[in-house]
Amino acid sequence: MADRKLRITQIKSAIGRKEVQKRTLKALGLRRLHQTVVHPDRPEIRGMVNRVFHLLKVEEVE
Repeated sequence: MADRKLRITQIKSAIGRKEVQKRTLKALGLRRLHQTVVHPDRPEIRGMVNRVFHLLKVEEVE
């Protein structure tokens, strides 16, 4: 699990969302639509993704 990563892409806008959700997107490094970031597959990252899963597309990469 140490070398697995998550490719996270924002697919929906944060406009009109709660401030907590906007801050979660910013903490993940997402600033605009269709931007993609890669993070290690850790429980902290999974927790953030679960809070805003409806705005994201998540893929596991090796």
